[in-house]
Amino acid sequence: MSSSDATDRGLHKEKKEGEKEGENEGFIEKVKDFFHDIGEKIEGAIGFGKPDADVTGVHIPHISLHKAEIVVDVTITNPNPVPIPLVDIDYLIESDGRKLVSGLIPDAGTIHAHGSEVVKIPVALIYDDIKSTYHDIKPGSIIPYKVRVALLVDVPIIGRITIPLEKNGEIPIPYKPDVDVEKIKFKQFSFEETIADLHLKLENKNDFDLGLNALDYEIWLADVSVGSAELTQSTKIDKQGISKMVIPISFRPKDFGSALWDMIRGRGTGYSIKGNINVDTPFGNMKLPISKEGGTTKLKKEDDDDDDDE
Repeated sequence: MSSSDATDRGLHKEKKEGEKEGENEGFIEKVKDFFHDIGEKIEGAIGFGKPDADVTGVHIPHISLHKAEIVVDVTITNPNPVPIPLVDIDYLIESDGRKLVSGLIPDAGTIHAHGSEVVKIPVALIYDDIKSTYHDIKPGSIIPYKVRVALLVDVPIIGRITIPLEKNGEIPIPYKPDVDVEKIKFKQFSFEETIADLHLKLENKNDFDLGLNALDYEIWLADVSVGSAELTQSTKIDKQGISKMVIPISFRPKDFGSALWDMIRGRGTGYSIKGNINVDTPFGNMKLPISKEGGTTKLKKEDDDDDDDE
């Protein structure tokens, strides 16, 4: 047999094998198309379809100086005649493209047939973690955020699909107000009991308004506690603004020992104060601490001129 005959036979064999492979591929494609068509017909006949979902709300049920507890509401509608499992929920909260927090919730439940479910995704933002990672995020500021949610659902006939969702908003990084006792003006003075007004100054260091609802505090003059109280008082403290309050107090001057004479002579009296303010904000209610140690104030008569006060 000549080499040319062998070559021809080899080429003929390769051609047949190629034709056979092409026929096999064509057959496989036909089978795929067949099952795809069958699946679409079954889906159409039975009524299977992809679920619909949307982020319908973002709530902040609790916020403090340390963290914000956020709840993301996702409404999922199942158009199918059978329940579908919500396999996983993958979530991410970012600000200007930077991750603040992320997580995964496995086996998140079941969406009833022909029904809608509101799935709540709880998320905690720890401010210390954010500020230590991104140094340009300052206390008292408001930052933009984007919530990204990916729902993995398992739909009969269709299979597993991922539904991406997102929503934008803003969240604060709260800062505690500065507090100062400007002066104490007494209305009635005696060694046994003195009735006076405490002139309190609150400075809002935040980029959002504070609506003061209530105040609880304890105050010390010359290291002697002069009492504590809880007051309900409504006032607005503008963002980066100052509000002044007058709080009635009573105390026993004879408990102050030698510091009493400095108070009577109008010299500076050391004080400390600590407590909390309950405020409304555009982001919900907050309870913020107030405190100051080592401050100095003056005890004055009610009719004293305040021209020398700063």
